[in-house]
Amino acid sequence: MKKELIFLGPPACGKGTQTTKLAQYLGFPHVDTGSLLRAEIQKGTENGLIAKSFIDKGNLVPVQLVGAIIKSRLEQADCQNGYILDGYPRSVEQADLLEVINSEINKDVKADFRAIYFDIDQSVLISRIVNRRSCPKCGEIYNIKYKPPVADGVCDKCGEKLTQRKDDTEEIAKARFETYFNETAPLIDYYKTRGVLKTINADGTIDEVWARLLTVVEE
Repeated sequence: MKKELIFLGPPACGKGTQTTKLAQYLGFPHVDTGSLLRAEIQKGTENGLIAKSFIDKGNLVPVQLVGAIIKSRLEQADCQNGYILDGYPRSVEQADLLEVINSEINKDVKADFRAIYFDIDQSVLISRIVNRRSCPKCGEIYNIKYKPPVADGVCDKCGEKLTQRKDDTEEIAKARFETYFNETAPLIDYYKTRGVLKTINADGTIDEVWARLLTVVEE
């Protein structure tokens, strides 16, 4: 049966790390909507050019246009057995559109749709964010409290000096959480009422959260 997986959770809850790992484990494409949109713009497709016209003006890309780009990607052959959709939907309106997209793509195909929610206390997330460091050269992510590099302030992979993002502060982190809970958290109830929501405890090591994730994906 085809598996359709989306993920919900606040910033820094670990979705990115786990979804990338899960895509490799299942052999499904990891559809990152942000990267997908940027690729359409870079390739100069019709949808990409339209999206760019909105972005250049500082406006949000219309819901229907984002939906069309996502549908085009999910219709491709590598998604026929399943997909992992990252960064979408972000609102109830987008969730409604995704249901339409899936129904049009699947037709007679049986599909198992699941929304997996990464549940974690906000104080833990803020600690993760303010202690986060990244390598400007290779992109490797560290946390000086939970996942420190071997040598203080230096990337294990390439030896580059680690940096901290300017927006990785407690004040900005709290503002991002407020935005998330106001705009995206309603999706938790949306999928709960449809009986497709699976919740995992996202507080723990990468391996601990991975084990919990596999439990809900494979049940």
